[in-house]
Amino acid sequence: MLKWALIFFIISVVAGLLGFSGIAAGASTIAKWLFFLAIAIFLIFLVMAFVAGEVLL
Repeated sequence: MLKWALIFFIISVVAGLLGFSGIAAGASTIAKWLFFLAIAIFLIFLVMAFVAGEVLL
């Protein structure tokens, strides 16, 4: 999922440099959503690992 966020970020930057502001805004919004979704899934799995007792510190 982070791979797709990075791809949309690159599309956003390239489109912004070329003057396609609408496409750049849309791609950056998608990149932000994917990034925060990946972070949320990571945190959910981290909490689940702590609850299951699998993570040793």
